[in-house]
Amino acid sequence: MHKAPLLIAGLIAAPASAAGTLTVTIPRLAVAEYHRPYVAGWIEPAGGGAAQTLFVWYDVKKTGGEPGTKWLADLRTWWRKGGRGMHLPADGVSGATRPAGVHKLTLPDGIKPGQYTLYVEAARETGGREIVSTPLSVPLKPASAAGKAELGAITLSPR
Repeated sequence: MHKAPLLIAGLIAAPASAAGTLTVTIPRLAVAEYHRPYVAGWIEPAGGGAAQTLFVWYDVKKTGGEPGTKWLADLRTWWRKGGRGMHLPADGVSGATRPAGVHKLTLPDGIKPGQYTLYVEAARETGGREIVSTPLSVPLKPASAAGKAELGAITLSPR
């Protein structure tokens, strides 16, 4: 009897982890000079460990002496946790800034089961900076948090 094919079939049939929807709300602000915020989202293992960037939205088209990446350091926490070491643009991670409204993203498959913290940070030119966090469990369970100024509701929902 060959046990190897059964073992391999069991590994292939193992459930994929994470995959769900992350919703990020950018509120409409009534200010004289409004600029779309730079926003980054990442997860960190609850017990400590390396951060994994899920997305970063910035001015990808700005070039020249002050390219859009120059201002990513304003996302101070994300920058220190791993942003400064990223080569941008990063396929599937980086994208253009978003207007005010609700934005949905699909969480990637392949996040190992366990406990994490999800962070979303926003910084805006001539505006403020805000970071919101919420626990994230894999397999994914619903979770939410809300910002007070630069960010609105942040929600996680399983597929």
